[in-house]
Amino acid sequence: MYLDSDKKKEFFKAHGKSEKDTGSTEAQIAMFSYRIAHLTEHLKKNKKDKNTQRSLVLLVGKRRSLLDYLTKKDITRYRAIVKELGLRR
Repeated sequence: MYLDSDKKKEFFKAHGKSEKDTGSTEAQIAMFSYRIAHLTEHLKKNKKDKNTQRSLVLLVGKRRSLLDYLTKKDITRYRAIVKELGLRR
C-alpha cells in the first residue's frame, strides 16, 4: 500500500506536534496533500477511473476547507504550511 502506518507517523511527526498528533490541522493538510499527489499520478495513467476522480475532488475540497479554517484561526500557521508544502491559492 502506498500509505502505511510508518509513513503516516513520519508525516505527523514532521507536521504535527508529535507522531501521535493526528488531529492537528497542519498534519491533516499535509496528509491530504500527499494523498492528492498520489491520486493525481494515478489519474494520469487511468483517465477513465471516475471513482478516483470523485475521491480526488472530495479530498481537494476537504483540504481547501481546512486551509480556510486555518486562515481564519491563525494566519501565520497558514502561511507556514503553505510555504512548507508548496501550495498556492
